[in-house]
Amino acid sequence: MADAYGSSGHLPLFGPDRPKERYINYTLGAFASVAVLATAISAFAHPFPPNPVHVFFACVIILNSISNGLLIYWYREGDLDPKFRNLIYYNTLVTILLCIVAFIIIFRGS
Repeated sequence: MADAYGSSGHLPLFGPDRPKERYINYTLGAFASVAVLATAISAFAHPFPPNPVHVFFACVIILNSISNGLLIYWYREGDLDPKFRNLIYYNTLVTILLCIVAFIIIFRGS
């Protein structure tokens, strides 16, 4: 019988998320995703033909985002301790800062 936590019938390992945490997670995730996508598009499209340094920097940001996404996946599966939530927040903020730096480098009057 399916319940509110899925079809397996067991509770999440760390308990259900509070609504405030869920809103913070979705807001940070959406902002970081948009920033990474905009950075990747800008690196390939702004100075045409694209500058290899911009493309390399965008690829580094994407790889950083992939590793953060894997941490998020493991956290949601219950494979990580709750203390790793702060590391996920930190990595997300670093990714956003890297995107800001990339925007400054790409659009600085080149």
